[in-house]
Amino acid sequence: MKILLIEDEKRLSDALAHILKKEKYAVDAVYDGESGLDKGISGIYDVIILDLMLPKMDGLEVLKSLREAQVNTPVLILTAKDSINDKVEGLDCGADDYLAKPFSTPELLARIRALLRRKTENINEDTIAFGDISLNLSTYELFCGAKKVKVSLKECEILKYFLQRPNFVVTKDELIIKIWGYDSEAEYNNIEVYISFLRKKLNFLAAKTEISTVRGAGYKLEYNV
Repeated sequence: MKILLIEDEKRLSDALAHILKKEKYAVDAVYDGESGLDKGISGIYDVIILDLMLPKMDGLEVLKSLREAQVNTPVLILTAKDSINDKVEGLDCGADDYLAKPFSTPELLARIRALLRRKTENINEDTIAFGDISLNLSTYELFCGAKKVKVSLKECEILKYFLQRPNFVVTKDELIIKIWGYDSEAEYNNIEVYISFLRKKLNFLAAKTEISTVRGAGYKLEYNV
């Protein structure tokens, strides 16, 4: 599981990153709002921990920008602002949870686990769709209208990742990390092979939804009406 930590107090950030890594989470830490938004908008994280009082762009602006970009990554606000009004504003802006400083480590970890469970439950719905295609995650079947085709486990995992972030660029590095894992020896040509398989199946279905290449960046799932 991959966590983005956006906290400008470096000592606190380092301590939190150490705690999370001990719990086997992969952690990326940034110290200002602009950097947090740049990383968060990629959609590759499982949870974002967000301070509100940040340089360059405050936490609420970061949160609003993520939600406007349709990034649905669970966000836990972790801040010294602890009034009821602050909490209401944060939750109304799209946060999934709110924890005031000072906090206990066991409570923070429990809240992260709860957000991850909630995300997993949402992702594990049987069918996910975009444009004119839908993917059944239980039967590994890809549909377009009345036509359907079987996909392999890896094809299903890759296509699900695209379907969760349509119209956003997905890099090859993201796919390797999310589908094969950090310690994998998978290479770019592995990605290219599976993208080719999926494109052939979308073509067989005569789908208007396609995986396009974004030169120098990666791929994007698009619906061409």
